[in-house]
Amino acid sequence: MAPVLINPSILSADFANLERDLQAIASADHAHVDVMDQHFVPNLTIGLPVVRRLAEVSPVPLDVHLMVEDADRWALQYAEAGAASVTFHAEAAQAPVRLARELRAGGVRAAVALRPATPVEPFLDLLGEVDMVLVMTVEPGFGGQSFIEGTLAKVRRTRAAVDAVGADTWVQVDGGVSRATIGRIARAGANVFVAGSAVYGAPDVAAEIAALRSLAEHPTVDA
Repeated sequence: MAPVLINPSILSADFANLERDLQAIASADHAHVDVMDQHFVPNLTIGLPVVRRLAEVSPVPLDVHLMVEDADRWALQYAEAGAASVTFHAEAAQAPVRLARELRAGGVRAAVALRPATPVEPFLDLLGEVDMVLVMTVEPGFGGQSFIEGTLAKVRRTRAAVDAVGADTWVQVDGGVSRATIGRIARAGANVFVAGSAVYGAPDVAAEIAALRSLAEHPTVDA
């Protein structure tokens, strides 16, 4: 069974105190780092120099999510900057299989992300080429958005395909993950959960991570 992983998104952290806010999520599995270029998505966040420094001070590995154009050009540079996992968008990669192989050859986990309206089916035959599929459950670009219920069907189809071929591929969900939604998402088949505002907006960050982990490991809400 795939492990349950909680990856808080530092998009909801205090950008003036990123090292402090990374230390606050030391009980998580990874720190989810959103890199946005103001072209693929309308927002602009951080780039290579900041990610390189975050990798040096983070108590947990970095799960870097590239929301940038020309992913084929940039992904390997983030691997070299210290990311443990690099996710590129299917919509932004010209040669996704080649890119995934290059990332894996560089010693990092390779993942492909899909916008809410992008079908997963064209990628199901390529599951063995990636370590993770990220199903976006909000439109990428901004934190704090409401979960899109219709994406649960895509999560189910992705998990069913992974199980059918026996691939060791994680299924990640990013967007609107909270105590109210994580049970349904887990039951649909996701095992990696990105939560930003739910974690950093909580009065006790460590307690919130523990609560989300428990709800994902023992979901009681039907998906």
